[in-house]
Amino acid sequence: MTCQITKTSLRTRAASLLGASLLAVATLGVSTVALSGVAMAQETPEEGRQFSAKAGEKVNEALTLANSNQNQAAVSILQGIISDPSLNAYEKSTIYQMLGQYSYQLDRAVEAQQYFENAINAGGLLPDEVGNIKVVIAQLMIGNGQYREGATRLENYLNSGGQQKPQYIDLLVNAWVQAEDYRRALPWAEKWFNTANPKERKHFDLLNFLFNNLGMQGRQADIVKQMINRWPEDKTLWDAWASMLANGGREQEAFEVTKMLYLGGALSEEQDLLKVVQYYSFYDMPYQAAEILEREMNANRIARTPDKLKQLSGLFRQAREYKRAIPILEAAATQSGEAKLYADWGEALYNEGSCQKSEKAFTEAINRGYDAGKSWMLIANCRYDTTNTLDRLNCDMTDAQMAEAPITKARASAIAAFEKVPNGSRERGNARKWIQFINAEKDAVDRRCEFERNVERELCYQKIKQAYDAEVFVGEWVLDDAEVCLQYKEDYDSEFRIKIEE
Repeated sequence: MTCQITKTSLRTRAASLLGASLLAVATLGVSTVALSGVAMAQETPEEGRQFSAKAGEKVNEALTLANSNQNQAAVSILQGIISDPSLNAYEKSTIYQMLGQYSYQLDRAVEAQQYFENAINAGGLLPDEVGNIKVVIAQLMIGNGQYREGATRLENYLNSGGQQKPQYIDLLVNAWVQAEDYRRALPWAEKWFNTANPKERKHFDLLNFLFNNLGMQGRQADIVKQMINRWPEDKTLWDAWASMLANGGREQEAFEVTKMLYLGGALSEEQDLLKVVQYYSFYDMPYQAAEILEREMNANRIARTPDKLKQLSGLFRQAREYKRAIPILEAAATQSGEAKLYADWGEALYNEGSCQKSEKAFTEAINRGYDAGKSWMLIANCRYDTTNTLDRLNCDMTDAQMAEAPITKARASAIAAFEKVPNGSRERGNARKWIQFINAEKDAVDRRCEFERNVERELCYQKIKQAYDAEVFVGEWVLDDAEVCLQYKEDYDSEFRIKIEE
């Protein structure tokens, strides 16, 4: 929230001001009239500013009815005499004022406005009286929703030397605000603010509203600072301050203000608490963000919805707290039935090396419409990753032992999973590369063992030949390293000795 005041509250206050101001309309009428030749007022009337006996009688009759709240009857009498050609300018102006006053009291503001216009046009009013009537007309226009026209008239009156009463300035500011001409409202609002003694919350709120709408962030910051000093317990002011900092590119300071409010216990609404979470996440503190979100969900101040659970698990995963993310993802997936959440759950299990559980989660994700290619790729990768924990093949093993080794079966299981990646999937090419890689690993072992066996055989062939060559001198056939090389004697003899004998 950037400001306390709103156009709706201003409109309500403007209506109140208008009603209070138009009570003054009654003073524009007459409580009695001066009849020609009969003084009914305490002071002698000025020349031409008196009623004839005929008109005065009707006017006094109307006054009597109005004083007993019979305004419609008073209006009828006055309407009956206003067209009399013998009326002088003063009589016409006075009668039109009375018609305007009583019409307003009958909630006929448009008619009242016209009657007051006629009172001026009749030419029987003194300059001060004309000024007062102009103010009343401006007030009526503002009350009728003619904000700009009414404000212009009232402003012209004040600028031309009219009495600048506080209620006039207040109403003028509200009229310009309702007309959404905040720039014309501002100087009058500042005049209203500066002359107010004591200054109340409404004075600060109005300037805050105008500075905000005019984009005057520096001025608004000054006024909000003053407001915080006066009303430090008002959270909305701190919110406004944080918003201004954020909008001004001072996000870090806005975060500090928000964090201070949270740690001080001033934030309790879900949207405010989520803002705290977002700030911690934005500033690369996912673990702290997750801790706050989980704490507020447990306190029922943030709804435990699938979306919020997903957000919580995502924060724990960003913080590499996969174990804490897993039960949250499980709850989110089972609560929402969303395929993507089952896939996320499977990925979290994959990161923890729980391949069987991960595979079940991914299978459920596939059944609910999630991308089978991505799912089988992660299942296959999880199966392959288990080979890193298994004993490696060695060349001392027989072919049968190699075929039954756990690592051989894990590789075969991974290949089977990679082969399930659909042909139309974007992951199919990567799956083929993985299959080639795993097969290449097996081939590498075979080649290594074959090489080792060939090296051993060649060394033993040399020792067997040396034994045959030395037999003539030592009188017997003696083979070095017989435990290893004796197994190659038959092959050596069949390949070399038989050929010699032939």
